[in-house]
Amino acid sequence: MHHSQRAADSPASAGGRTGAGSRGRTLRYALGGLALAAVLVASGVGVLGALGARNQGDEHPNATPETGGEQSDGAGAPAPSSDTPIPGGLEVVDPAWLDRVAADSGIPRRALSAYAGAALTLASEQPGCRLGWNMLAGIGRVESDHGRIDGSRLLPSGLTTPRIIGVPLDGTRFLATPDTDGGSIDGDTEWDRAVGPMQFIPQTWEMFGRDGNGDGRIEIDQIDDAALSAAALLCDPGLDLTVGEHWIAALDGYNPSASYNNDVADAAEYYAQFG
Repeated sequence: MHHSQRAADSPASAGGRTGAGSRGRTLRYALGGLALAAVLVASGVGVLGALGARNQGDEHPNATPETGGEQSDGAGAPAPSSDTPIPGGLEVVDPAWLDRVAADSGIPRRALSAYAGAALTLASEQPGCRLGWNMLAGIGRVESDHGRIDGSRLLPSGLTTPRIIGVPLDGTRFLATPDTDGGSIDGDTEWDRAVGPMQFIPQTWEMFGRDGNGDGRIEIDQIDDAALSAAALLCDPGLDLTVGEHWIAALDGYNPSASYNNDVADAAEYYAQFG
């Protein structure tokens, strides 16, 4: 099952990275992401409250990830300060860590909190998965530039505005995917489209959609929900993602394209250095 509007930019048999060198590289940044999550927990940063309460466009350019500097959240708006609450009362990650890593990495603070919170939730639910926040950040970078593609931006609520909706999956550029939701999610009654900051197609969202901010709603356009849903999809096979081949296989399940795998890997490795 594929979810991205880029799902068919190479044959399904293309797989992910190949070769011993790339597998070793994958293992290094997977371990980095795990270590970063462990540091968050060791620092007293954890999921607050009952975890159970939380568990109920066009083709993207593949520019080099940001190199740091003044952090902005969306179209020129300043990043939220450390005392900005996360909607739903679930401020799950150390505010000082968020401020520092957002400023250094160029990831909007609102998006970063969603990636780190989702990784911590999966660390509690499926500790054997060992998902790093930087893997989610790499996907978010490639899929939507962390909710900022084509003039969109993340609101403090975590919703993207305007909505991020991909091209119709009509077989012209990507695998033909006839409508599965009657247009209720993507607004298209003929073809499915990828939607939201993590670019889910409706049929995959129906399988993996999660409430990431504890507000009782599961919203494809909301970054906490989308990040937790992506984490659930990646961990669904039950693999240890610190093993290079497993990391590749999990990402291949997200989008079976070698070039996509390479782009996400590059971004994830870049982000791993900041935690």
